[in-house]
Amino acid sequence: MRFRWTLGAALALLAASAIADEDVWTIGPRKLPPPANASPELKAIIGAERTPKAMQGDPPSSMLIWKGLIALQDAKGAERAKEIARKYGVTVREDRIAGVAVFRVDPPVVAPEHKDHIFVHVHGGAWLFNGGRAATVEAALIAAKAGIPVISIDYRRAPDFPYPAAMDDVVAVWTELLTSHKPSQMALGGTSAGGNLALAAMLKLKALGLPLPAALMLGTPAVDMNKTGDSRFLNDGVDHGLAWDGDAAEAVKIYANGHDYADPYLSPIRGDVSGFPPTYLVTGTRDLLLSDTALMHAKLRRAGVPAELNVYEGFAHADYLNYEGTPESDQHFAELKIFLADHLAQ
Repeated sequence: MRFRWTLGAALALLAASAIADEDVWTIGPRKLPPPANASPELKAIIGAERTPKAMQGDPPSSMLIWKGLIALQDAKGAERAKEIARKYGVTVREDRIAGVAVFRVDPPVVAPEHKDHIFVHVHGGAWLFNGGRAATVEAALIAAKAGIPVISIDYRRAPDFPYPAAMDDVVAVWTELLTSHKPSQMALGGTSAGGNLALAAMLKLKALGLPLPAALMLGTPAVDMNKTGDSRFLNDGVDHGLAWDGDAAEAVKIYANGHDYADPYLSPIRGDVSGFPPTYLVTGTRDLLLSDTALMHAKLRRAGVPAELNVYEGFAHADYLNYEGTPESDQHFAELKIFLADHLAQ
């Protein structure tokens, strides 16, 4: 009996192994129409696009080419940031806090509920891009649409300053701001790599025993440096702004600089988020990082953290910034404004 049971178990294991070899689905060519339930404005934009080929193919072959690409992206982002500031009457001033370069971004009119408040902003850009004035695109939109002063951190970036330089800069600025502002008066957040860095900084602040902000905003954050999460596969080739294989994966490698991706300060989904403040999360159905956002929302909820997950039909990665002015983008900023007013001390 013992022999027959062992043989049966072995056969079962072999069968399981055979199934495991075939557990990857192969899905044939698909047609994806514009989302029927998106706003007419967003449907028109998506319908006019060609099939996306975002950030695919071979990444730059040398660090010199990487730096040229970074400079080009920074310049384009700076022009857009200036256009946004002009459109909304936002003022932008360069400054330094704790030795870190920052931009003070002020709305034309500060909302009465935010007269003593600050939103501490961490820009996105795959840990390499969107430095200098380009860092202020989202900051200007938050300032204008929520009526809140923003400090946008122009943190040190890879490749010259890999992990943990950016996280350290966010922590340094936050620590210095605590000398002039109550934590209950400040929110922290950002999009994409900015969301990743905001989470990493939160984990670090918690480890240091420093006060945390009253509210956290996470825009489609990258929460795992490995290629995990359903949407990184399902929305590959659908998201017009981001694809993990190619430039993005290489940017992660450059930023991590040989550190283990399991480090919670690199992959915050692996960290202890208990005690985090109320958190606002936003993503879209075509976002490569939809799963990252949903998984972080679930982790926060399991830890007892009040968290709001906002998912917009048809939006790809950070499209509330890319398609600023669409009804979906306007709703996101309106929801964020309410969230900040609800959670920052009056």
